[in-house]
Amino acid sequence: MVISFNKYEEMKADNLKTKVLLAGATGYLGRHIAKELELRNISTRILVRNTGKAKGLSSESATVIQAEVTKPETLKGLFSGVDTVISTVGITRQKDGLTYWDVDYQVNVNLLKEAMASGVSKFIYVSVLNGNLHRNLKIMEAKESFVDELVASGLQYTIVRPNGFFSDMKDFLEMARKGKVYLFGNGEQKFNPIHGKDLAIACVDAIENENIEINIGGPDIMTQNEVAEMALLASGNPINIIHLPHWLRRLIIWTLRTFTSSKTYGPIEFFLTLMAEDAIAPRYGSHRLSTFFQKEMDTLKKK
Repeated sequence: MVISFNKYEEMKADNLKTKVLLAGATGYLGRHIAKELELRNISTRILVRNTGKAKGLSSESATVIQAEVTKPETLKGLFSGVDTVISTVGITRQKDGLTYWDVDYQVNVNLLKEAMASGVSKFIYVSVLNGNLHRNLKIMEAKESFVDELVASGLQYTIVRPNGFFSDMKDFLEMARKGKVYLFGNGEQKFNPIHGKDLAIACVDAIENENIEINIGGPDIMTQNEVAEMALLASGNPINIIHLPHWLRRLIIWTLRTFTSSKTYGPIEFFLTLMAEDAIAPRYGSHRLSTFFQKEMDTLKKK
């Protein structure tokens, strides 16, 4: 069921009790979390800005509520009876005139303040592995500033820190489909990205456990060269990896920071900075990147 804020107010009863409120459910990870909550039959309220993107989110245990999360007044009353808030709210590419500060920081602050006012017990927030070490990046400045607010709030909390989603790895596959994969440096930096379904299980498990921070990655630790080879093999192309010097990477970041707005350079500086270092997190889950690449290619072939 998808309902508006006003309709929800009409339906709300004093004894209404909901286990979880989920914000950010229309994104990659959010959809997986919504599905995991449904599988466990956990009573859930799902906040969305755009009901057009909410297809498949409602269920017998989940009610989708339209609310403008950038406007805190629209959140009043929506957290009543909620035990736990899970937020995956954030933007990779800034749009609609909204900045990282508007969304990754301020929207989550809006959610946190309403949670505190409503007596919510716990707040689970998804940030990024080693985020506090990269506050110089626009997106991480906003995310980690919210983490500061959450830690100081007095609520029980869990910060979930993945080191990359399988969906992010589509950039490798897109290059591979064109016949070449470009990497900076020698390509030996290691990481273990995680599938959204595996990460969703960990996020929902966090409702009941007492961990205040969860660093998490997928089951396979790979070099960038290995991921590039995997993508090229999945696309049916020969191994063709081009290694570019790090000075070029640094020059691109400097140029974009100097001559463009954060709307343009934000996602690029984030990607280019993190791709230049190891990002190994404790291994978790069962989904393999090679299988993900093959499924993606099979889907593209059917189109």
